[in-house]
Amino acid sequence: MSLDSPKLKELLKQVESGALQLPDFQREWKWDDERIRALIATVTLNYPLGVVMSLQTGGGTPFRPRPLSGAQVPEGTVPDLLLLDGQQRMTSLYQALRRDQPVETVDARGKDLRRWYYIDIAKAIGSPSDRDEAIVSVPEDRTLRKDFARRVVLDLSTPQLECAAGHFPLNLVFDTARMNAWHREFVKVDEANWEIWSQFEEHVLNHVQSFDVPMINLNASTTMDAVCAVFERVNTGGVPLNVFELLTATYAGNQAHVAEFGEYYRLPDTWHRIKSELTSAYPVLGRMEAGVEDGLSSSDFLQAIALVRTWERKRDGLSSSLSCKRRDLLELPLDDFRRLSPRLAEAFAWVGAFLQRQCIVQSADLPYRTQLVPLAAVRAILGEETDTAAGEERIGQWYWNGVLGEMYGGSTESRFPRDVEQLVAWIRGDGGDPDTVAEAVFVSDRLDTLTTRNSAAYKGIYALLVKQGAVDWYYTEAPLSPGQLVAHGVDVRQIFPKSWIAKSYPAFASRAGSIVNKTPLSYRASRSMTGPPSAYLKPLMLESGMRAEWFDDVVATHLIEPSTLYEGDFQRFYEDRSKQLLDLVRSAMGKRTVFRDFDDSYAR
Repeated sequence: MSLDSPKLKELLKQVESGALQLPDFQREWKWDDERIRALIATVTLNYPLGVVMSLQTGGGTPFRPRPLSGAQVPEGTVPDLLLLDGQQRMTSLYQALRRDQPVETVDARGKDLRRWYYIDIAKAIGSPSDRDEAIVSVPEDRTLRKDFARRVVLDLSTPQLECAAGHFPLNLVFDTARMNAWHREFVKVDEANWEIWSQFEEHVLNHVQSFDVPMINLNASTTMDAVCAVFERVNTGGVPLNVFELLTATYAGNQAHVAEFGEYYRLPDTWHRIKSELTSAYPVLGRMEAGVEDGLSSSDFLQAIALVRTWERKRDGLSSSLSCKRRDLLELPLDDFRRLSPRLAEAFAWVGAFLQRQCIVQSADLPYRTQLVPLAAVRAILGEETDTAAGEERIGQWYWNGVLGEMYGGSTESRFPRDVEQLVAWIRGDGGDPDTVAEAVFVSDRLDTLTTRNSAAYKGIYALLVKQGAVDWYYTEAPLSPGQLVAHGVDVRQIFPKSWIAKSYPAFASRAGSIVNKTPLSYRASRSMTGPPSAYLKPLMLESGMRAEWFDDVVATHLIEPSTLYEGDFQRFYEDRSKQLLDLVRSAMGKRTVFRDFDDSYAR
C-alpha cells in the first residue's frame, strides 16, 4: 500500500484515457445536483476532498474493468488503477470540469437531470462562506427559467451572454486555450474585469488547477478477500457490495472463458435464469421480476455451491473441513461454479418440493430462508438417497427441529458446514443425531409469546396445522392443501377476538395474540367470524350445509375442542389447545418438549 497526492487535473486525464477505471462490481449511482455543487465549491476553496482509494493492476486485473460514467475509453483498454472508493466524487468532477457535455445527475426527488455547471465570478471572489452560492447549475440549453418556465432569469446560451453575466463555465477550467479565449471575451465587456479576473484566477482557478487529491493505492498483490473487505469499509456513501457482484467482475475477467466462448461470463444472467425457473415453479423461494428479487438470494446459492465443493475436496483429501465463508465464495473457480450450479439448481428445486410437502408454499410463510442452504447442499451431495423413507423422515425431523427450536436465528456460517456433514452421515446411518436435532428445545410457554410472523416457530406451527389435516370452516369438502392456501386466501385468523377476551377474560388478555388463539382459515371463512365463536360458528355451519356433529369434526381438525368455543370458555380452550399444539410440536420434532405451565401429568 502506498500514499500519494496526485493533481486533480492528472487524475481526470487518467479517467479520460482509461488509465483509471472502475472494477465492474461498482454500481452506477448518481450524485444529485446539490451534492455536485457542494463538491465543486469544496475544490474551488482548496478544502480537503477526502481520501480516494485505488487498486494497482500491474498491467492485468482479475476484474472486468469499465470506464467511469461519461468517459469514452477505447474497448480493451487495460487500466493502471481500479477505483475502489471515490467513484461519485471522481465521476462528478470529471463530468463537470473536463467533459464537454452536460452532467448526468438527478434532482432532490431523484428525477434525471442534465446540467452545466458555472461559477458566479463576482460571488466567488467575495467571502469564502458564500462559495456554495457562487456555484450555479443550469439546464442543458444553458437557460435558467422560473414561473413554470415562463420567465428567463439567466441566459448563458452563448459565450457572450456568459461573459456579460459574469458566469464562468467550469468545463473549461482545464482547457487552457478555450479558457484564455473566454478570458479575452470577458475583459472586452468591461475594463474593470481585468482586476476581477486577476482575483478570480488567484482565489479560484489556481485552487482548482493545483488541487491535490489524497490517494491510497493498494498493491496489485492485494487478495480479493481484502479488496472486498476494504471496499465494504470505505465505500460508506454507496450501496454495500456483496460477494456476488465481486464474483461477477472476477468471472467476467476470466480469460480462459473468453478464449473458449468469445465473450465474458455473465454470472447475473446465469443466476437470473436459475432463480426465475425456481421461483416460477416454487413461489416459496421468492420472486424475480422487473429487477426485484426476494426470497432465495444469490449469496444463498453461492454458499450452497461452496459447501458442496468443500465437501468434495475434503472427501478427496484436498481440504480438512467444509466451509462457506466469504473467502470460500471469493475463491470459487469459474469452472467449479459452472460444474456445480446445475446440481444446486436441481437441489433447490427439490427443496421447493420438500417445502410444499410441509405445506409451506409462500415466501412470507417460510420460517428460515437460511436453513435452505445446507438442505440444498445435502440434496446435491446425496441425490436420490434423500428420497428413501428413512432419508425423508430424518430430513423432516432435522428441518422441524431447526424451525421449532429456532436454531437458525443467529450466525449460520459455522452451523451450515456442521449440519451438512452431520445430516449426510445421519441419513447414511454413519452418525448420531445432528446438533440441530440434539440441541433443539421447545418450551411450553413459548406458545404464549408466538404472536407474529417474525418468529420461525410461529410460521412452523401454522404450517404444521395445515399439514396435519386442518379443514377450512367454509370450504369443508377436504383438508386444506398447498394449492388451496393461495387459491382460498388462507391466512392465520383470530379465533376469539381480542376485545372480547379483554372484557370477558382480562387475566388472559396478554395471550389473545398467541398462535394458540389463531388458526389457518380462508378469507371467505374469516368474513363470517364476527364476535366470539359462540356467535359465528352456527352461521358458518349453516353456510357449509353440514350437520352440527359433522361441523364439530371440522372444527376439531384444527386441534380445538369444539365445546370450548360454543361455551365461550377461553381459559379451557387455551389450555386444551396448548396441549394439543405441544403434541403436534413433539411429533414434528420427534423428541420431548419441556412443560412449564401445566401439571406434571402432561409432561412428555
